[in-house]
Amino acid sequence: MEVGLLGGGVIGGGWAARFLLGGTDVRLYDPDPEAPRKVGEVLEGARRALGRLTLAPLPAEGALTFAESPEDAAEGVAFVQESGPERVDLKRELLAAASRAADPGAIFASSTSGLRPTLLQASMDGPERLCVGHPFNPVYLLPLVEVCGGERTVSETLERAAATYRAVGMHPLVLRREIDGFIADRLLEAQWREALWLVADDVATVEEIDDAMRFGAGLRGAAMGTFLTYRIAGGEAGMRHFMAQFGPALQWPWSRLTDVPELSEELLDKLAAQSDDQAAGRSARELERVRDDCLVSVLQALRTHGVGAGAVLAEQERAWFDARPRPPEPEDLGRPLRLHDARMLPEWVDYNGHVHESRYLQVFGDAADALFRLVGIDQEYLAAGGSYYTVETHLKLRRETAAEERVHVLTQVLGFDPKRLRAFHALHRSSDDALLATAEQTYLHVDTAVGRASAAPDALLARVARIADAHAPLPPPG
Repeated sequence: MEVGLLGGGVIGGGWAARFLLGGTDVRLYDPDPEAPRKVGEVLEGARRALGRLTLAPLPAEGALTFAESPEDAAEGVAFVQESGPERVDLKRELLAAASRAADPGAIFASSTSGLRPTLLQASMDGPERLCVGHPFNPVYLLPLVEVCGGERTVSETLERAAATYRAVGMHPLVLRREIDGFIADRLLEAQWREALWLVADDVATVEEIDDAMRFGAGLRGAAMGTFLTYRIAGGEAGMRHFMAQFGPALQWPWSRLTDVPELSEELLDKLAAQSDDQAAGRSARELERVRDDCLVSVLQALRTHGVGAGAVLAEQERAWFDARPRPPEPEDLGRPLRLHDARMLPEWVDYNGHVHESRYLQVFGDAADALFRLVGIDQEYLAAGGSYYTVETHLKLRRETAAEERVHVLTQVLGFDPKRLRAFHALHRSSDDALLATAEQTYLHVDTAVGRASAAPDALLARVARIADAHAPLPPPG
C-alpha cells in the first residue's frame, strides 16, 4: 500500500512517521523548501521513540518520496491524508486538485482539528470519499484519530479510513454525526478557555496550570478518562450518587467557559513570557524528546494493564509479530544460518557510548525467533499452545558496538531432544564481518496452556533434526 500526504508540517510530518514506520510507502507534497529537513527531523524523533516503546519486530520502513504537486502525491495511491493549514479555502484547493488526479477508489481524509468535512467536500471529484481523520500530536505515538463524515460521505469511506488507521496501530473513534470541533477538541477547548482566563485574571501562571493537570487529573485521565473517573468517585452507588453530590455545583458560576478573554498584547506578552520561563531555555526539539520519552513510559505502563492506549499498543505489537515472514530455508544448510539482520539503534547506547548488553540479548532473542519461525513456529502454532522458552543463556561480548552499525547473526543448532533445543548465535558487524558477541542458549518446549515443559510434535522435531544433522559436522563454536 502507498499513501499520499498533503502537507509536511507538525501533523503531516507525524503522519509520515506513523505510516513509514508502519511499513507503508509515502508520497508527500509540501511547497515549503524546508519540508524535507523538517520531516526528516520528525522521522528521527519518531524512530527514537518507537525504538524505546517496543521490542516487537517492526516492519521494514516504507519509502518516502517528495511529490512536486498535490496531483503527484495523490496519483495511484489508495489513501490521501491532507494536513494543510487550518484554512477552508486552502484545504478545499488541495483536496480538489488531488481528487482530480487520484484513482476513483482512493479514500481522502483531512487532519482538520475542527472544520466540518461538508465544508471541505465542496470542490472535490468524488466528495463521497472524503472524511475527517483528526489525529493528535505526536501522531506517531498517540493512537487516537477522530473519523467524521460529511453530508456527502458514504459509510464505506468511514469504514475504509478506520481500517487504514487500525493497520498502522491507531484507535479510530468514528463520530455518530458531524459537529464542529468533533469530540476531543471540544473538550480541550473548554479546558483551554478556562486556562486562558486563569492567566488573564492573574489567578495562576501557565506553569501552575500545567502542574494542576500533570500532578492530578492528567495522570488519572490516561487510564480512566472522565466518566469512569467520576463513577468511581461515586463509590459503590456509582454515577447517580456522584451526580447527586456534585451535580448541583454545575449551576454555580465557577467557570467562564462561554466567554473568551480578549487576546490583547498584554495577555499575549504575559503568555509568551511565562511560557519562555517554563521552557527554561530548552528548544522545541528538546521538549519534544522529553514529551516522547514520557509518553513512551506511560504507554508501556498502560500496556502492562491492558488499559486505554496501552491496549491499542499491545494489539499493534501482536500484529507486528504476526506479520513477520517465515525465513526462507537456506540452500546450504551445512553452514550457520543467517536469519536475522539488524541495526544498532542510537537509543540502545548507554552512558559509556556503547550498546548496552541487554540489547545484545534482544538481538539474539530476535535471531532465536527467526530460527523458531524457520522450523514452523508461527502464529497458528503459538495459538495452539506450543512454544520454546529460553531457559539458559551464556553471553560473551567480544568487541564494542556503536550506534547505527549494521549487524547480522549466524545461528548454529548444537543439539536437541523432544523437549529441548540448543543453539549458538554469533553476532557480526556486517561491514567487515568482525565478531562482536556470542550467545549459547537452551530453549525448553512448553505447553503454554498448562505452563509445563512438553515434547514438541514430530513434524516440528523433524524440521529441527534436518538442520541439526546438517550442522553436526561443523566445528564446535567458541
